[in-house]
Amino acid sequence: MRAETLIFDQVHLGVPDPEAAARWYVESLGAAPGDHPDRVRFGKTRLIFLKNEAPNPSRGAAIDHFALSFADLRTAMVEGAKSGMKVTSPISEEPGLGRFAFVEDPWGARIHLLEDRDNVGFHHVHLHLPDPVLATTWYLERFGGTPGRYKGRHHGIDYGGVWLFIERGAGLPSPGHTIDHIGWRMPDLLAKVAELKAKGLRFSTEPKPGPPGPQAPAWMSFTDDPWGVKIELLQRRGE
Repeated sequence: MRAETLIFDQVHLGVPDPEAAARWYVESLGAAPGDHPDRVRFGKTRLIFLKNEAPNPSRGAAIDHFALSFADLRTAMVEGAKSGMKVTSPISEEPGLGRFAFVEDPWGARIHLLEDRDNVGFHHVHLHLPDPVLATTWYLERFGGTPGRYKGRHHGIDYGGVWLFIERGAGLPSPGHTIDHIGWRMPDLLAKVAELKAKGLRFSTEPKPGPPGPQAPAWMSFTDDPWGVKIELLQRRGE
């Protein structure tokens, strides 16, 4: 049975210098500064940077990459190139989907850049897991979302404009890689955790109060999917 849809809230990246990484995303990819120097925003979705002196590249991990969309991809690529963005696959075009490219940030996070004028900002997260069909069911039953096809082509789960795509792959556990974990938020974390525990989900970190700050989580917790994706579940103040 599909669960109530949660809000996709954040991606956490491990980097040697969180504040420098946040500045890079503002200067290179047009992110908005966040409520703290170690984070940025693309629309309502946060990128939060964690201290990791030597992160492993994200490519091939359970969280292989995330995607950002732009109204004009060529301009975004030119601006990103000025600050050392590594292009791993130049601009291509797929009928029905439009222009896209793949790049890496200076710390090894794989990023899919695409042109989608109707959905500019944070676009999707792409997981590489051994059984995409089973994994899709697992996420729907726990975090909700709307299953569908992006532009009638790619199967995924829509979380209010942020897509989750799951492709077949070995999926090395995400902790320790540049894209360390992803997070969803909800109005009542304690109630949701009780519901998920009843479905057999175990938590590596039980719900605990978040750090001070008006936009910081009131409650936060951590769990994992069965294939190595680390997941944060949180409740923000005022919700």
